[in-house]
Amino acid sequence: MAVFINNLLVINVAMRMSFCQADQVLSSQNLTCNTNDMKALQDFKTDLDTEVDVWSTNFSSDCCKWTGITCTSSSSLALENPIDTGRVVKLELPNKRLVGKLSESLGTLDQLTILNLSQNILQGMLPLSLFNLQNLQVLDLSSNYFSGPVPASIHLPEIQILNLSQNSLKGYLPAGICDNSSVLQVLNLAENYFFGTIPMELGNCSSLQQLSLNMNDLSGGITEGIGNLSNLVRLDISANRFTGTIPDFFHKFVKLKFFVAHSNSFTGFRPSTLSNSPTITLLNMRNNSLEGPIHLNCSAMCSLASLDLGSNRFIGPIPNNLPSCGRLNNLNIARNKMGSLVPESFKDFHSLSYLSLSNTSIYNLSSALKTLQHCQNLTTLVISENILNEELPADSTLHFHKLKILVIANCRLTGSIPQWLSHSSQLQLLDLSWNHLSGKIPFWFGNFGLLFYMDLSNNVLTGEIPKSITELRCFIDRDISLEKPSPDFPLFKKKFNAKGLQYIKLQSFPPTLDLSYNNLSGHIWPEFRNLRKLHVLELQFNNISGSIPSSFSGMSSIETLDMSHNRLAGTIPASLVKLSFLSNFNVSDNQLYGEIPTAGQFSTFPHSSFQGNNLCGDQASRCPLNDEPPSEPPNQSSGSNSIINSGFFIAMAIGFVFGFSSSIICCNIKKLKSLFKFSL
Repeated sequence: MAVFINNLLVINVAMRMSFCQADQVLSSQNLTCNTNDMKALQDFKTDLDTEVDVWSTNFSSDCCKWTGITCTSSSSLALENPIDTGRVVKLELPNKRLVGKLSESLGTLDQLTILNLSQNILQGMLPLSLFNLQNLQVLDLSSNYFSGPVPASIHLPEIQILNLSQNSLKGYLPAGICDNSSVLQVLNLAENYFFGTIPMELGNCSSLQQLSLNMNDLSGGITEGIGNLSNLVRLDISANRFTGTIPDFFHKFVKLKFFVAHSNSFTGFRPSTLSNSPTITLLNMRNNSLEGPIHLNCSAMCSLASLDLGSNRFIGPIPNNLPSCGRLNNLNIARNKMGSLVPESFKDFHSLSYLSLSNTSIYNLSSALKTLQHCQNLTTLVISENILNEELPADSTLHFHKLKILVIANCRLTGSIPQWLSHSSQLQLLDLSWNHLSGKIPFWFGNFGLLFYMDLSNNVLTGEIPKSITELRCFIDRDISLEKPSPDFPLFKKKFNAKGLQYIKLQSFPPTLDLSYNNLSGHIWPEFRNLRKLHVLELQFNNISGSIPSSFSGMSSIETLDMSHNRLAGTIPASLVKLSFLSNFNVSDNQLYGEIPTAGQFSTFPHSSFQGNNLCGDQASRCPLNDEPPSEPPNQSSGSNSIINSGFFIAMAIGFVFGFSSSIICCNIKKLKSLFKFSL
């Protein structure tokens, strides 16, 4: 949502600029490109390492007819001063796969108002001449590979949007950027390598509406000069190395809607003026060292819709007045020391859509669920990493009809998968991993038409995998349009190696079925071939038997397939070489035999993927020269085989000497071999 509003802000500024210029812009077809501008564009084109495709297919001697170029007449006196006709005022070539460096000659386009070369592969230093264009209003070079510093001296008196984000720029922030640029409204320097502190002079940018400095290497405290930016709508200083307390100057920001300061090292209490701001819509202070109780004046914070205070040092209890924040729909207070019950007042939290209480030391899961079921619009519930040691409630009266994401992982819960979950037909993501759940996987799991991520790993579930799992519609033909964006709150996935995975958006989760580390038995259904959209299938560390279905080749999108540490027998089907996206494959420690397939992705898998079997091939022992597959792995020791072989050769020797009795001896030896084979 924040990104969407951010784009709206930029679009709003750009549209107002376009309307102001509409009377000046003439049809490019009726103009002739200025000679000097033509040369500047030719130099720009020459300095690129690739062709400008849209110019190659639409090339004309008149640059005013080139795609991405807009020309204009500078004044009504154009006929008296021909050199002013057909001047280039806009150069817009975003996302055109341009490669190379920018020519200094672009600085001679002195009538340029918009320069947009974003989302290309441009590199090198920023041309100094660009920062002296007296008429430039929009400079967007974001999402490229530019390096080096931003010029300390900037003379862009008309600049309104300056976007240099997502590059490799470094150095100090340009302190005097607004000394000669008093109308600057959007300054986006995010996702670079700028260091040092925020200069006090930045407070002179009195027209600034958006300031984005996130994901750099900035340090120190927030300068008081920022408090002078009374027109700010969005302030993003996240993912830096800022320290100290956050200044209590938010009463000065009469228009501020978004304050994003997560992933820094801020300490102390939250500013009181921030807890009383009537304009704040999104407040994200996750992953700092803020402390004290959580206090919000919900009667004053009438616009608050998203609150993220996760991963701090706040203490409980959970504020019971939060439901009175009538527009609050996203709430994350995970990884704080709440240590309390979920307030009963949450029954009236009708605006709540996303709630994360992970690692908050809450207790009484049964009470929490009974309360939260009354949150009519709740779609995401995350209660992981709370050491509950309770039984997963089986109360059949529980209902979460709108729930899309349910994560109750790593809570040491006992009991079985409850029946009430079957009524949550909107589920898209279910994670009950790292508990002590027992019993069978319910057959009704196959009724979840929208479920595309299911993790039941690290429990003690038994029985066979229900066949209905192979009928999960999103694994068969996933419809992305059914999903809506989730908030910018992280969801954590704990792996066995303790290296957690973090997903920011619901769409980031790969379609996954994880049933590993249980006591599941039975065979693998051939109908798994139907799961064409499944990316990850993890069945390792169970008691699954039978063979690997050759129909697995139908899982055409599979990337990770782990069936290690089971009791699978037979060969590895050659048809699996058709799985062109398979990058992780493991069948170690089973009872497989025969030759390992060599085509497709199989040549890239390590020896460890096949060890603990009786397989042969490039990643195991050499296969027999007669091209016959090795025999089934024996269950007796190798000593039995040596006895059989010795008996056979002795018999052959006796038969050579005593030819008249060879038929009798061979017959006896065959019986002996048959006896030994039966006992294996």
